[in-house]
Amino acid sequence: MITRAIISGGLAVFALVALQFTHGAAHAQSKFPERTLRLVVPFAPGGVNDIIGRRWAQDLSKALGQNVIVENRAGASGAIGATEVARSKPDGYTLLIANTTTHVLSPLGNPKLGYDPLKDFTALGIITLVPTGVAVHPSMPVKNLKELIAFAKRNPGKLSFGSAGTGSITHLTGELFKKLNGDLKIVHVPYKGAGPGLTDLIAGHIPMYTPTISPAPLEYHKQGRLRMLAICAEERLKVVPDVPTAPEAGMPELVVQAFNAIFLAPGTPKPVVDVLHQANQKVLANAEMQDFLRRAGAEPVTNSSPERATQFIQKELQRWGPIVREAGTEQ
Repeated sequence: MITRAIISGGLAVFALVALQFTHGAAHAQSKFPERTLRLVVPFAPGGVNDIIGRRWAQDLSKALGQNVIVENRAGASGAIGATEVARSKPDGYTLLIANTTTHVLSPLGNPKLGYDPLKDFTALGIITLVPTGVAVHPSMPVKNLKELIAFAKRNPGKLSFGSAGTGSITHLTGELFKKLNGDLKIVHVPYKGAGPGLTDLIAGHIPMYTPTISPAPLEYHKQGRLRMLAICAEERLKVVPDVPTAPEAGMPELVVQAFNAIFLAPGTPKPVVDVLHQANQKVLANAEMQDFLRRAGAEPVTNSSPERATQFIQKELQRWGPIVREAGTEQ
């Protein structure tokens, strides 16, 4: 009897402690956030990812009522910053603004990257989509995609296209364009970034370029210094309404949209994810934020969620896997 009493008493104490612990954990999560949050930008200052990230952090601070600081952790095409967040404490205080490179192209091209884009992160949401395009120098005797395809077929191996670098989304846009048209013989010319390639296109050193849509190529198109044949998206851009989409131009499968997305460490508690998701939705619903993103060349995504973001990235990994292998960009 004494033994049973002791056991009973012990169990009761254990149950009380467990209840208090659970209540305390829930209480702590319900008060999230209680201190400054950190947004890791895995690229150098000044790029599109950095510009969007800083504005998003500024607006998230207002939505949460808590300061959000931005830290650049550049290197290895974003892998250094991404790895840091993947290994951070799963408490919601460390966030990552990542993109197609960090979560699709690099994982596909480098099996030794050090992180899994799905298992090692908790997705918060896709915040922007940025399409690529197909542009040519004005001296090229083509006015649309069909004429470009016909020109390439008449001149196998004589046409070249520039990209922002081997394995970049702009490179794979060109490879997809070739593949969808019977493996066109067009030579790839990789550059070290978007700027040098665009400069060479304007100068006439390369006849074709597949840029990520941003203010620079759009402005050059308006000035007549390059000819944008198509935007690789499902809807026309309001800033260049004269440029058709690739589907409108006869290539429905040439839809290529790079993304920017927010991620957390794996295992972040759902109540914390929910708080951040609601704040993110508030940020992206703001008309001023949407205008800012569009002027930066990005289309805001206002209906994303952790589940939708994960599904989107899964589909992108499946879609680009064969293209990456065929293009020979695996390391």
